[in-house]
Amino acid sequence: MGHGSVTDGVFMLKLLRIVILLWLCAATGAWAARPGDTAPAFAAVSLRDGKTVRLDDFRGQVVYLDFWASWCGPCRESFPLMESLRNELHAQGFEVLAVNLDAQRADALKFLSHQDVHFPVVAVQGDTVPERYGIASMPTAYIIDRKGIVRAVHASLRKDQVKEVRASIVELLQEGAK
Repeated sequence: MGHGSVTDGVFMLKLLRIVILLWLCAATGAWAARPGDTAPAFAAVSLRDGKTVRLDDFRGQVVYLDFWASWCGPCRESFPLMESLRNELHAQGFEVLAVNLDAQRADALKFLSHQDVHFPVVAVQGDTVPERYGIASMPTAYIIDRKGIVRAVHASLRKDQVKEVRASIVELLQEGAK
């Protein structure tokens, strides 16, 4: 066995270790956005007017970033609750950004036809955004501060959670106003 083949074998072993480490990170959600992380930037298409919307467009605002799908039962409950929070706190610098993950745009549009909401709703079909955020279930939401830092993550917004979520948002709005 020549010297080159030993070197090649060591290289391949190191490469295999790196591949396994990367796989483990992906499989365990190690790349998922967590509180304290900068929210992964992305651009998506508005489901209302087809324009590009970027998360960075909302820098300076507190953002409730909600990942949803038309087939998600809890999403139906959360949309009116998010709209209510937005109506109450929008003038203070709060925005909801709803990110649809349906495979078919028509499914999302049908869902929206039954929702009276005015916050931005975008689609990221075929994108890596869900993976970068570590979306494992829907809805999943991220509360992002004015500087673009993830401050909280939760599985869904239910009526019994609104007070707690509202308090977190108000605290961040006040923090940014100082």
